[in-house]
Amino acid sequence: MTKPLRGIWLFLFFATLLWSGIHPKDYLTWLLEVLPALIGFGVLLATHRKFPLTTLTYVLILLHCVILMVGGHYTYAEVPLFDWIRDGFDLERNNYDKVGHFVQGFVPAIIAREILIRNVIVTGRGWLSFIIICICLAISAFYELIEWWVAIMTGDSAEAFLGTQGYVWDTQSDMLYALVGAIVALVLLSNVHDRQLSWYEERGTRDAV
Repeated sequence: MTKPLRGIWLFLFFATLLWSGIHPKDYLTWLLEVLPALIGFGVLLATHRKFPLTTLTYVLILLHCVILMVGGHYTYAEVPLFDWIRDGFDLERNNYDKVGHFVQGFVPAIIAREILIRNVIVTGRGWLSFIIICICLAISAFYELIEWWVAIMTGDSAEAFLGTQGYVWDTQSDMLYALVGAIVALVLLSNVHDRQLSWYEERGTRDAV
């Protein structure tokens, strides 16, 4: 990623983080929702010189972080735009959390794809897609376990973090959305991702930093 793009990335990340942290709905929920973005930023900061990612992957990571921060500010069950969608289409719930879980499969699919390809861990394209989907499902399932642990530790105050809104199949549907997100990412972005990976191979990662 070029220096101008890196500057834009950092500006958008920290501007959204700052906005998100100003009078959120609930500070505990905000921290729980934003923490993955902060951890992700720390990982990127520690690895960006030794293992810089493609521009596509950085953009997707930023998108995911913004979605987490918006959800942290309002809580996933009360994002205003999706309240309007709920009321306008006579839906039963605010579905912003489903966007979050779709992206929870969509973005990690490309991250996993980049790591597996560049480290030559998997060579066959069929096996590559299968393993990526398995990784995304594992991430989604582990996140559901985290939500369960948080609910046990915090009791009633976990409702805003869980965002179930009374839907009994929320956990299963969350994992389904992540699965669909991973598949959609592989179908739509694999060719674009391959071109950017080829650029890295031809010019070297030093030019991309």
